[in-house]
Amino acid sequence: MNRLSQAERAQIIRCLVEGNSIRSTVRMTGFAKNTITKLLVELGTACAAYQHDALRNLPATRIECDEIWAFVGMKAKTVPVERRGEPGVGDVWTYTAIDPDTKLMCSWLVGQHDRETTGEFIADLSTRLANRVQITTDGFAPYIDAIGATFGSKVDYAMLLKEYGTDPSEERRFSPPVVLAEVVRVMEGNPDPTKISTSYVERSNLTMRMGMRRMTRLTNGYSKKIENLAAAVALHFMHYNFGRPHMALGKNRTPAMVAGISDHVWTPEEIAALLD
Repeated sequence: MNRLSQAERAQIIRCLVEGNSIRSTVRMTGFAKNTITKLLVELGTACAAYQHDALRNLPATRIECDEIWAFVGMKAKTVPVERRGEPGVGDVWTYTAIDPDTKLMCSWLVGQHDRETTGEFIADLSTRLANRVQITTDGFAPYIDAIGATFGSKVDYAMLLKEYGTDPSEERRFSPPVVLAEVVRVMEGNPDPTKISTSYVERSNLTMRMGMRRMTRLTNGYSKKIENLAAAVALHFMHYNFGRPHMALGKNRTPAMVAGISDHVWTPEEIAALLD
């Protein structure tokens, strides 16, 4: 790793955060696959540590939560019998919590789609917020106990259940399902009905799939180790929160700037410097 200059690290970072695979980054930069993978893991770990400390006392007043699916090594249905139940193999989910006002990704967690992971994710989210918030989730049942145990009555919480189906007027084979109906369930407090939504966090799922090759649908660039996926997610959100201006926030303003935890747009060189 010491053989890479800061400029060379930045070149690799630019490729990875714009949705390129490890192998395409090899072709574009000329660096070895192992060198790029090692940089990703080490830098992703540094990005996770930095944001763990920086994303505190956030000014959010509402939060949208969701989970996005991926897989490590192989999909669940193809995991051999002798490896079923092995941690970090098969289907993996990334939990995300976004502030729709600042567009800041406040918290995330890579793990299993279960009660334990959901509880850990919500507990981490609660430590980052400075205010009472309104939370909207989908209908995943473990959120109810997790939010109740963590926030108690100090939250305004609603579930938004969406019924999906096929648009009969759409003829394309790979067309996504459309929302046929929405049902709101108020679980705690008094959430503002006009702000019960999961649209922003669902849109962030698209940003993740476009910005990380291993999250792309129908890809052969999937992660072989869960540690690599977690590192890629951390690097993605470092770039998203600190280094990528958002059009809805004004000219050259990132979510971190609007949230008051940064005063400028981070460059790839600055992100690379976290290793030092």
